[in-house]
Amino acid sequence: MIGRAAYARGVLPFEIPAGLAAQSRLGPEWEAWLTSLPRTTADALDEWSLSVDGDPMHGFCSLVVPVRTSSGRPVVLKVALPDDESEHEHLALQRWAGNGAVRLVRADPRRRAMLLERLHPEDLGALGDVEACEVVAGLYGRLHVPAPPQLRSLTAYVERWNDGLAEMARDAPMPRRLVEQAIALARSFVTDETSTGTMIHGDLHYENVLAAEREPWLVIDPKPMSGDPHYEVAPLLWNRWDEVVAAGGVRDAVRLRFHTVVDTAGLDEPRARDWVVVRALHDASWSVADAQRAGRSLTARERDWITTMVTVAKAVQG
Repeated sequence: MIGRAAYARGVLPFEIPAGLAAQSRLGPEWEAWLTSLPRTTADALDEWSLSVDGDPMHGFCSLVVPVRTSSGRPVVLKVALPDDESEHEHLALQRWAGNGAVRLVRADPRRRAMLLERLHPEDLGALGDVEACEVVAGLYGRLHVPAPPQLRSLTAYVERWNDGLAEMARDAPMPRRLVEQAIALARSFVTDETSTGTMIHGDLHYENVLAAEREPWLVIDPKPMSGDPHYEVAPLLWNRWDEVVAAGGVRDAVRLRFHTVVDTAGLDEPRARDWVVVRALHDASWSVADAQRAGRSLTARERDWITTMVTVAKAVQG
């Protein structure tokens, strides 16, 4: 365990993980945040009287440091990129109060810093995909509670993303029929009052569920919105994609996951299916938009991802 002597001077007793530091390539916003991250983290460690208790970890846009409080309690300090997705994370964790999710110990929303219950490193990748789908679907009922009024609406995001899909070039490598279907479905969701009102996680997949002491599995890293529970299903279909491919029958493997989630959670099958189509086509369109903004052709990886999204959208429809 590393003491606190240097924190007040803005010096960390560890290096920012290389994988996180490399995100500076993503633009000025990221570069500015990463430049300020050591000081922000050191200040939180100092002000909350924390001692570093292990090697730092990171997600795509956050630093996570195992620490102990002054009383010796093992927790983790999370400092996130100050974007829309992280703004209300603490509100979601407060609302859940540990019911199916990691417990929030303390938060500084201005710094995007939180102290969280310390969980185990094992995620649902340790389980078979069907069993993992059952675990996630079994948590939905505890997580999908009335949304706090501060949350942004899912429909506001979907409307913006749908405009991008509608403006996409007609020669993009996606079946035009499927694109038009997704546009129409998204427009119907935007005008449907049941598409909002429930707090949803927003990014609930296998790596965002960790093993814990007080329960077998707890959810982490919400990107909370006021939305529709049926929106949550899609990431479970395309994450761990290598296992879908290895199964030999991609369509059947995707459909097995889909029906496992829908049946376990008691969701409306047609509505869940339509949301999968919308999410998959929106996600695919972002790869096209990224290439267009950069003035380049799609990379092989982007083409593979688009193919995966189209495959998922087709599979759930039979």
